[in-house]
Amino acid sequence: MVIKVQSLSPTEAWSFIQENQRAVLIDVRSSMEYLFVGHPCGSIHVPWIDEPDWIVNPNFVTEVRKVMLGGVGMDNHGSDAPVVLICRSGKRSLEAGKLLISKEFIEVYNVSEGFEGELDDSHHRSTRGGWRFHGLPWEQC
Repeated sequence: MVIKVQSLSPTEAWSFIQENQRAVLIDVRSSMEYLFVGHPCGSIHVPWIDEPDWIVNPNFVTEVRKVMLGGVGMDNHGSDAPVVLICRSGKRSLEAGKLLISKEFIEVYNVSEGFEGELDDSHHRSTRGGWRFHGLPWEQC
């Protein structure tokens, strides 16, 4: 059986997280995006690409495993909890999810519209889709 990253809309992801208390929402955007643009309430930040080098985080899988092993993501049988990934528009989180699947994570989801969604005709985000567009809980520093 081939395991693939599963896609959820922002509203589906919110419902999924509410119904699956073991699910972990990981925001893979850069530190600047996470802090200053905002992030879903309850999300855990593990950057996929970050400053100062703007390269793929070589420790991404290890950092996600630490989040899971920190007690949030393991049940009594040791099986992985669902991992839900979000980025700005769903592209980086999809790539991050593919890496997790290749490293034997079983249940990985991508928030397809991301936090801000795609650009509109005026090059603005959060007008066509995304976590904020749908009015889901978020915060910023």
